Amino acid sequence: MDPNGFLPALLSGGQKAATLSLSLLAVYCVWLGFFKVMEQSGLSAKLSRAVYPLAKRLFRSNDKEAVMLASCNLSANLLGLPGAPTPLGVKATERFCAKGNSYASAMLFVLNATSLQLLPTTVIALRAEYGAGSPADILLPTLIATAVSTLLGALAVRLFVRR
Repeated sequence: MDPNGFLPALLSGGQKAATLSLSLLAVYCVWLGFFKVMEQSGLSAKLSRAVYPLAKRLFRSNDKEAVMLASCNLSANLLGLPGAPTPLGVKATERFCAKGNSYASAMLFVLNATSLQLLPTTVIALRAEYGAGSPADILLPTLIATAVSTLLGALAVRLFVRR
């Protein structure tokens, strides 16, 4: 390694990291704003109510508020809204844990980790930032990969975590 090239490489890497961070910050701000508009318009509540029956069976919980929070979390993840569902997931997990439902908190953790996404907005934004010819051409592969990982993760929780 050339010692004279170390400092320029270090500075260049720092500049690229700062540029990427600002780009991601902009994407997060846009999508968090979009989620806020969804909340205020009632659209997120409607989407959560649509997901609620499935979520109730999936989490095996009778705590309506916790399941509703988890439904909101899953809905935001489905739409690929980065960062927006985190507070909802934390609140749902706290409620599940308070009720002693480790199965539900494990399921929520796995579903968030595998994150089934219909629209991977962050990755599309990154691909656009770095000059991809078709930044959205990852939609189908992402949908397939996240669907498979979500199904396998949910199956593993069902098999290995006791209610």
